[in-house]
Amino acid sequence: MKTDLFDYELPPELIAQTPATRRDQSRLLVVDRAKHTFAHHVFSDLPELIGGRYTLFRNNANVIPARLFATRPTGGKVECFLHQPAHGANEWWCLLRPGRKLPPGSSFGREGWFTATVAEKHEERGYRVVFETPGHASIVEVAHAIGEIPLPPYIERDSSTGGALAPLDRDRYRTHYADRAKSVAVAAPTAGLHFTPQIDERLTAAGAEFFDVTLHVGLGTFRPIQADEIEQHQIHHELYEVPPATQEALFARAGRRLAVGTTSVRTIEDFLRKHDGPTSAPVLDEAALFLYPPSTFAGVDALITNFHQPRSTLLCLVAAFLAPGSTDGIAWLHELYAEAIAQRYRFFSYGDAMLIL
Repeated sequence: MKTDLFDYELPPELIAQTPATRRDQSRLLVVDRAKHTFAHHVFSDLPELIGGRYTLFRNNANVIPARLFATRPTGGKVECFLHQPAHGANEWWCLLRPGRKLPPGSSFGREGWFTATVAEKHEERGYRVVFETPGHASIVEVAHAIGEIPLPPYIERDSSTGGALAPLDRDRYRTHYADRAKSVAVAAPTAGLHFTPQIDERLTAAGAEFFDVTLHVGLGTFRPIQADEIEQHQIHHELYEVPPATQEALFARAGRRLAVGTTSVRTIEDFLRKHDGPTSAPVLDEAALFLYPPSTFAGVDALITNFHQPRSTLLCLVAAFLAPGSTDGIAWLHELYAEAIAQRYRFFSYGDAMLIL
C-alpha cells in the first residue's frame, strides 16, 4: 500500500500553536460510521453525545519536562533530552546537543542539581547517560523541578514566546488526569487534553466509567513514514502498563468501549492480541503494533482522537478505524480532513478533536 495515500496538504496557519482558552471549548467533529455522516460540535457536548453508553479507556501517562539545560566542564552549553529509561532511575537514553562534543566518557551537569556521564553512543537510541543527583533523587524528579516541556517540533517557541508561554505549556501539554507517578512520556496523549474534571463528572453522572492504561509515549510518535510502501515501515516500540481493573473492564462483555486517543488504542489492541483473559497482576509489555487499513479492532468500539500529521502512523490507524477490515476508510479520511480544513479546524497536538462512533 502506497504511503502517499496518507498524505494531504495542510495550510500552515491551521497548525495550533496554543491550546483553546478552555480545554473543553475545542471543536469536535463527530463521525457516525454506521450512517456515514458527520456533524460539528464543541468538546463540551461530549456527555450529551455519548451519555453513559460507553466505558472510556484513557492513557494516564504524565509528560516529563524532559529538556534539561547544562554545561560541560569547559563551560560549553548542553541540551539534554531524556527520551527513554535505560537501567534504573538514573540511567537514560538521551538526545544531546551538541552531540559531537560529547563522546562516551565526557561529562556535563548543572550545579546543585545533577552531574552526568556519557556511557555509550547508539545509532538509533542516542546517548546512554548516567546521572548522579544530590540525595539520590531520580533524574525525573530533577526534571520536574528544572526541566522544560518537550513540545512537538511543529509548535514553535522562540526567545520571545518560549518563556512567556512556558507556564501555559506546563499546564496544558498534559491531561488533567495525568498521574505524576506515571511520568513516563515525552509527548502528551493529546486526545485527552480536551477533558476537564467537569466533563468527567457529567459523564460519570450519566453512567459512564473510566479506566486507565499507561503507554510510555516516545519520540517515535512524531516520526513520519519514510518508506514508499506502508508495509515497509518499522513501527516504533513503546512500553505500556495495564492494571488488573482495566483488564477486567476490557474483557467485560457489557457495554461499548471508547478509547481516548491512539495511544490507548495501541495499548488495548496489543494487550488483547496477547491475552485471553484478565490477570491478577498489572501487565507490563511493549507495543510494536502497526494498525493500518484493512486492520480490525478487537477492543475498541469508538475513538476520540486529534487531527494528525500527514504520512504518520497515527493517520493510518484512524483510516483503519473508520472502516475496519477494508481500505474504504482511506478515502473517507480524506473527505473528513478536507471538511475540517474547509471549516478551519485547528490541527495536531493543541488542536481540535474528532469523535468516531
